[in-house]
Amino acid sequence: MASRIKAINAYRPKIDLGPTVQKDELVRYIADRTGLNEGEVDIVLKELRDAVIFFNRQGRGVKLEGLGTYLPNIRLDGTFDVQHRLDREIKNALNIPGAFTGTIINRENIGKTADDLVALWNSEHPDDPVS
Repeated sequence: MASRIKAINAYRPKIDLGPTVQKDELVRYIADRTGLNEGEVDIVLKELRDAVIFFNRQGRGVKLEGLGTYLPNIRLDGTFDVQHRLDREIKNALNIPGAFTGTIINRENIGKTADDLVALWNSEHPDDPVS
């Protein structure tokens, strides 16, 4: 007997992620668009990282308009972490109709409910239904 989560995960729409952009590619991209040279962009990115660390160590969040807010957090065991709250501008930009150019796996299932996906699983896996 399959689990509900297994069935949903098998049929839900997913983004087929391409290779993650590494810092050197990001640096070249920014340098090409700004007139800064790659060394300057690299330094700015390192300084930005160090600034987030500096202010988070003081218990202060850092808001980067257009990117999000970085907030210091503490876990039950006393270790520190950083929470990132995404700026709505990024989410809104991704949701402009037709703007996403990546590949979506199970695109045909966009808009279906979890119950629809379970029913699809059950029809295609009669020997291993979700109960």
